Amino acid sequence: MDDSAVYEARLELIDFVIEVFHDTPDDAFIERLLTGATETPGEAVNDHLDNGFEELRTFIEENQGRDPGAVETELAKEYTAIMVGPRPDVLPHETFYRDDTEFIGEGLADVEASYGAAGWNPPEEYGEENDHIAVEFAFLRYLIERQRAGAEETLGFERVFLDEHLLPWVEEFTDHLGEKTDSSLFRAAAYIAAGTVAFEDEIIAQLL
Repeated sequence: MDDSAVYEARLELIDFVIEVFHDTPDDAFIERLLTGATETPGEAVNDHLDNGFEELRTFIEENQGRDPGAVETELAKEYTAIMVGPRPDVLPHETFYRDDTEFIGEGLADVEASYGAAGWNPPEEYGEENDHIAVEFAFLRYLIERQRAGAEETLGFERVFLDEHLLPWVEEFTDHLGEKTDSSLFRAAAYIAAGTVAFEDEIIAQLL
């Protein structure tokens, strides 16, 4: 795989996680999944990504031929019950899973400081606190796009962000959501999130 293809693969993984978790997946996204527009690797990558792709294939098989709007309605109910509340089981926020800070506490400022150091502002359309998984993955997307443009300093920003923010909590979130959800799509996205972080960890280690 050449450098361009690797960048595209990295960004596609990140975009998938953002699409599933920033809000209820919409019917256009679901339709793309169910009409065969999504390809998964034929070879093993890492355990979490492999499990995520298997769950994604299960989701597609379970819902093949169904109305995307009906699937969206089911996912919206599950998303709200599990991750919104009024009493959600899973909160996809870094500070929810960190023992060294309170939920939406001082740890949030540390996340935002990482964004500011790299010159990035979170997108307003996500409507979530800045330690939400979709926002943290949007920051990864920004760093990878800058790397592709030749900004080598972003390798260091990503190394620090992985070590200090994503790596300490994403696997725990993945395991927790896997226990609580009945949706193969949400399990797929959680596994793919953890697998993507592990994948990025390896890539950055090779590039620095």
